[in-house]
Amino acid sequence: MNSLTGLSGLLREIWVTFDGAAFYILLGIVVAGLIQTFVDSEQLARRLGKPGLRSVLLAALFGIPLPLCSCGVIPTAISLRKNGASKGAVLSFLISTPESGLNSIAMSYAMLDPLLTIFRPISALLTAVVAGVAENIFGQKEAAAPPPSGVCPRCHTLGPLSHVQARLGPRLLEGMKYAFVDLLGDLAGWLAIGIIVGGMISYWTPPNFAEHFLGSDFKAMLVMLAVGIPLYICASASTPVAAALIAKGMSPGVALVFLLAGPATNLAGILAVGKFLGKRSAVIYLLSIAVCAVLLGLALNGIYAVWHINIQTVVGHAHDMLPPAVSAAASVILLLSMIYALWKPKIKSVLV
Repeated sequence: MNSLTGLSGLLREIWVTFDGAAFYILLGIVVAGLIQTFVDSEQLARRLGKPGLRSVLLAALFGIPLPLCSCGVIPTAISLRKNGASKGAVLSFLISTPESGLNSIAMSYAMLDPLLTIFRPISALLTAVVAGVAENIFGQKEAAAPPPSGVCPRCHTLGPLSHVQARLGPRLLEGMKYAFVDLLGDLAGWLAIGIIVGGMISYWTPPNFAEHFLGSDFKAMLVMLAVGIPLYICASASTPVAAALIAKGMSPGVALVFLLAGPATNLAGILAVGKFLGKRSAVIYLLSIAVCAVLLGLALNGIYAVWHINIQTVVGHAHDMLPPAVSAAASVILLLSMIYALWKPKIKSVLV
């Protein structure tokens, strides 16, 4: 009986975590589909070829809303590089994109608090710009590459732009197909893992876990760097884990280090940067993320201290503003969409 009670309590905690985030995940996915429909990557590629602050800043700003993980962003970044983008711009894009994303920003609002929700993409932007500028200063010098003749805004590769001129209806349909099939298919597995792990932490971890087991904020930040840098976890999946750890006593600054380092890096991404941009660029990439994550984490803790905000009392309350019927409907829609996105390739292979 105790085991059944424990299992039901765990499942209830996982569902509460999922239910609180579902509406905002759906919102982020829909907006991602709209971006996929309307963003013109041809104009973007033309502005990333000249080394300098402007191209670095533009690449960082372009990457902030895109819902790509640290492995998913690599092919896009390599394509930008081959099509003429400077190393500094590519490095900036490689960092800002996986550290943020409209879907993860929406989840941050639902599961964290407004201040951390705003500070997270700002931190991603600053880290990306620092890395890009450092690459321009300390990286191997390069001449500006000629702009590409045309970049497909849907697949981010060179090719004909015929599908751009399609009517609005088919383009929107294509964008939503990308969002709910391709994008959600890439995210669903990791999103499920993140929500399950977040629920398990909420259910099993004792209060003040971070304070008792991780020590001081600076020491805990180093631990989060050691865990986050080699780990493969997307920005969306990292959010419920961070929310659960904050609820158990972790400071917002330590959580920010995990939210920046975890999604931005993994072993595959580090090797890819070293191969396509060079070993010096890979070192700049890692040092920029590590140093900026710790400094921004310390700054964030200082802001909470100055404003006397106790994040444990406000974390995860955004979903309370939604009517229960809306939350329930969003949860059902998202759950069915995730199941379809995950099983569609298997169903297709069976039918074929």
